[in-house]
Order: sequence, then structure tokens, then C-alpha cells
Amino acid sequence: MRLVKHPVLCNYYVTYRCNAKCAFCDIWEKPSPYITLADVTQNLRDLKRLGVSVVDFTGGEPLLHRQLPEFLALARQMGFITTVTTNGLLYPKNAGKLRGLVDMLHFSLDSADRATHDLGRGVACYDFVLESIRVAKELGERPDILFTVFRNNLADLEAVYRDITQPNGLVLIINPAFEYGDIATGEQLTAAELDYLSAFGKRRGVYLNEAFIQLRRDGGNHVADPVCRAASTTLVISPSNELVLPCYHLGEQKFAIQGQLYDLYNAPETQRLAALEGRLPQCEGCTINCYMQPSFAVETSKYFWQALPSTLKYNWEKGTWKRLLQLA
Repeated sequence: MRLVKHPVLCNYYVTYRCNAKCAFCDIWEKPSPYITLADVTQNLRDLKRLGVSVVDFTGGEPLLHRQLPEFLALARQMGFITTVTTNGLLYPKNAGKLRGLVDMLHFSLDSADRATHDLGRGVACYDFVLESIRVAKELGERPDILFTVFRNNLADLEAVYRDITQPNGLVLIINPAFEYGDIATGEQLTAAELDYLSAFGKRRGVYLNEAFIQLRRDGGNHVADPVCRAASTTLVISPSNELVLPCYHLGEQKFAIQGQLYDLYNAPETQRLAALEGRLPQCEGCTINCYMQPSFAVETSKYFWQALPSTLKYNWEKGTWKRLLQLA
């Protein structure tokens, strides 16, 4: 049964440019403009009309956009929950400008070993993540550590938890890697490794959406009976001010917004394409976390019930439930 019939999340790409070259991502390879304040202002108004409650300003590396603090301040003023994920390279020098503007601030860290983390990210950013943690804590911020799990770094999870997140009072977010297009992330996690992650996710100070694990056990999304609700739960806006459908990773079609996001999203052609969410041939076996998470949240299913405990746990540990109450 569908509980929420409007989109809840916007993945707003401020730029595709990045100052890292992660092996498991191809976004940084794309030429890209930067979004403009005028477009952001109009689009946020329309996102509010559409029922969106969370705006993820993403990239690329979002901190490359010098107006990011302005976007975040505007979104907060309009009542959105804001989220930003960064590799940490630019955070220390921009932390003051971002203070108090990001509800969910994530620093990417994939190993407690400097060489291992920097190799995966294609740039020396490990020390910047540790410095970002120090600076954020001094400013009274409560960042999370986003750990993207592959088979080759699974053994590093314990050390990150023991040596970095727990001593600093941070939440460790476990993000199982996924493949898309021509981007391969290595061998898939085995059943035993998924069981290990599931058990690890029950620890204090750890967030793992258990439905991510179950979805992988089930072989991902199946086009005959899709769990994916990417287009009806999530709006993707490109740096060129386009609405991308049905999701960023497929990008089947892009529509120029031109100040008409509300009408564009509700247009027959847009809704026709949105109705194909999870049903396209490329959707078979998909496990893309950033679209599955909102998909699990909007309708009752076994994934909804498996995702619920971890979602409640995260909101309690982070204190974001207080922010949600303020917006209610």
C-alpha cells in the first residue's frame, strides 16, 4: 500500500565536477556547468509545492560550488531538510560558512588506512577527512562518516568504527557499493559478508539500512515486480537545470526546466516516463541505494518494515527527529 504519493527527496547536482577521481564513480569525468542561484530559488519553490521535504545538494564535489552556503541557507529558510556529502578536501576552509546549514553532513571515508582510502579516491584526502572531523566538532556540528563497502575494504570497517567514529562520537553509515552502467565495483558481497554487515549494523553508533541487505539477497530490483520508486519519490536536477528521468544513473531523458519544474514534473510525458520506474530492462537487478532508500519509505512492503528500525535509530541517535518536529 502506497503511504506517500508525492516525491520526498531531491538529488540536486550543483555540479558534476569533482576534485577526486574515485574508481567506483564516473561523475567526475563529465564536463559540467554550475547551478545558478536564480534557478535554485525557483526550483526550491516548486519542490515545496510538489511535497519534497529533503534536498541533497550533491555532485561531483558539492563544495566546489562557491554559492553552496547560499543554497543551503535558502533551503533551510524554506523548511527543507538539507544534506551534503563531501570528500573533505574543501570542508576545513569552508566549514564556518556551512555551520548550522546542513542537517545531515557526511564525510566519505572508506578505510582507517591512509594509503587504502586515498588509492580508492584517486587523491590524497584521508588527512583532510580527519581534519574535517576535528573542525566540524569544534564548530558544534555532528557529521557522519559514510563508509562505502566493497569486498576489498570490508575488513577495514572495524578499525574505522573503533578508531575514528566511536572516539569522536560520530555515526558510522554503512553504504554497500553498487554497480551501474560501465562502472564495476568488484565482486559482489557474499551471503556471509552480507550477514556480517547486517550484524555490524546493529551496533551502537552504526546506521545500516537493513533493507539494502535484503534487496541484495533477493537479487536486486526485478522488472516484473519492481520495488524501485525512483521517479515518483525522487527528483533529479542536473547542473544544466534539467529534470533527469527516471533516475540519474539511467538518465533516459532530460527535460529543460526553464522555471517550470512543478508543471514539468506533472506533465503527461514526464509522468509516462516516471511510470516506467523499475520496469526498464536496465532496472533488472538494480540496488542503487540513493533511490532504493526513498522507495522503501513510501509504501508498505517487507523492505519498508526492514528499513524502519534503522531509520528510527538514525534519527534518534542524530537528533534529527527534533528538526522534523520543527517542520511538522
